[in-house]
Amino acid sequence: MRSQRQLRVGEEIRHALAAALMRGDVPWAADFEPSNVTVTEVQVSPDLKNATAFVMPLGGVRLEETVRALNNHIGFFRHVIAQKVKLRYVPRLTFSPDRSFEYAKRINEILNDPEVAKDLAREDD
Repeated sequence: MRSQRQLRVGEEIRHALAAALMRGDVPWAADFEPSNVTVTEVQVSPDLKNATAFVMPLGGVRLEETVRALNNHIGFFRHVIAQKVKLRYVPRLTFSPDRSFEYAKRINEILNDPEVAKDLAREDD
């Protein structure tokens, strides 16, 4: 269970990262053409020294390539966080693909499976 402080700091970092991505300030490599990237969540460790940002490019295209490109610019993003979020220490940052959409899709498929639907119908009676 994350503390209120962890949640608040994670949200502040998420807003700072999203603003930098939205403005197009990121110095992307010449061979990388970014799509719109959404920062869905930032999880911060209890000591606030490590943060994992979960990201999803628009439409989920080139997910791994986008995460790799973001991880190559960690220094830039830590600088953004240092400027925008008031913390004693700037957390070590890593970007990770957000798999929650795939997980939700799988749960939806299971719930709509005829075998499961049959069991759910019995419970409603």
